[in-house]
Amino acid sequence: MEAKTLFDKIWDAHAVKQIKDGPSVLYIDRHLIHEVTSPVAFLGLKKRGLKVFRPDKTTATPDHNVPTENQHLSIIDELSRHQVEMLKKNCAEHGIVYHDLQSEGHGIVHIIGPELGLTQPGMTIVCGDSHTSTHGAFGAIAFGIGTSEVEMVLASQCIMQPKPKKMRITVNGVLNEGVTAKDIALYIISQISTSGGTGHFIEYAGTAIASLSMEGRMTLCNLSIESGARGGMIAPDDITINYVKGRKYAPEGEDWNKAVEAWKELKSDEGAVFDTEYTFDAAEIEPMITYGTNPGMGIGISKTIPTTDGMTGSDKATFEKSLQYMGYKAGESMKGKTVDYVFLGSCTNGRIEDFRAFTEFVKNRKKAPNVIAWLVPGSKHVEYQIREEGLVQILEAAGFELRQPGCSACLAMNDDKIPEGKYAVSSSNRNFEGRQGPGARTLLASPLTVAAAALTGKVTDPRELM
Repeated sequence: MEAKTLFDKIWDAHAVKQIKDGPSVLYIDRHLIHEVTSPVAFLGLKKRGLKVFRPDKTTATPDHNVPTENQHLSIIDELSRHQVEMLKKNCAEHGIVYHDLQSEGHGIVHIIGPELGLTQPGMTIVCGDSHTSTHGAFGAIAFGIGTSEVEMVLASQCIMQPKPKKMRITVNGVLNEGVTAKDIALYIISQISTSGGTGHFIEYAGTAIASLSMEGRMTLCNLSIESGARGGMIAPDDITINYVKGRKYAPEGEDWNKAVEAWKELKSDEGAVFDTEYTFDAAEIEPMITYGTNPGMGIGISKTIPTTDGMTGSDKATFEKSLQYMGYKAGESMKGKTVDYVFLGSCTNGRIEDFRAFTEFVKNRKKAPNVIAWLVPGSKHVEYQIREEGLVQILEAAGFELRQPGCSACLAMNDDKIPEGKYAVSSSNRNFEGRQGPGARTLLASPLTVAAAALTGKVTDPRELM
């Protein structure tokens, strides 16, 4: 038999039909929806007189537009309030499970999926959100789709997709002190660029990847889209299986035993061919920080901003424009740069492990007085864990306040916007111009580097405080 990649095994098992010289018709196991990309899709169904074909395969929660304070009150912004109300109305009309702001299951869509056991190995998972790639950490094919495709899945539980090429990125070795999954991701993107993964689906492999927790794996797969890839995935193992076991929607009894048996076969065969391969040494990775306006403009925190030597044409012009927006100069060190805000949260780093790491780092220390800190759990369950484990008391003693779940300052769709010209060290996923607010300047980093900046009021190598 021909050796197959993990990606091929899952894709081929879900391909309902292959259109000659065209896309595959792919069956979707789990459809996640939120308030931003679903209203127009539901409107399309209504105009065509259609109902949701498999409401039991769809799960909804509001996350992008929700406030992270006073969630018991009506949302002030009219557009945001309308979108959230429409999501609730559409879900009620079509019999879709909806996790409201006050419910135990509420949170960022890519965090509640794994928490509830909705995300499982071998699945195909889609959502009208690019960071759906997060779910690939479980050995699933997960990718973001557009509004018209959301409508297609609601109507048929299938989607037409061209089959991507396959890339394997192997990271071997032992991670250095202070280096997290976020740093691995930013390092990879800095090496292959924000277009290096275009047209591909990435499988991450190697000893450094296998050593990551499920939460770290989710962070890594979450950022796959930032290299231009369609998504990212990691073969399931005992760490994966132990994470899924016992969760609300996980299989039980004999169904569980059968599922585990099937999941253990989900790996790339020896000799399977990938279209593109990269291999990196974990020892080469240090805590990362971005200096520009895309996630590929990142450096090890001990390094200096690159110069334009060797750059020409549009590459040079784009680089110079980016530094001008950020207020930085080529050749400068990032260490010591002023920080006005820090943000811990998002579907990239809003899980309990991120808050545990941040809290342990700031324990018995004090937040810098010049820094405004937004600590936003990714879900109600994460918020509950933070309180149950006593982390909130440690955070408050260090001068921090905990907000309520939501996408928050990852993107400027809610009240948590970074003011124009201000610098934010952020655990989120994108540092585009205006991403965190008009004129905001974003430095992407790990929760540890965010914590170091919160304590010192400037860009700081977290290893110096460990």
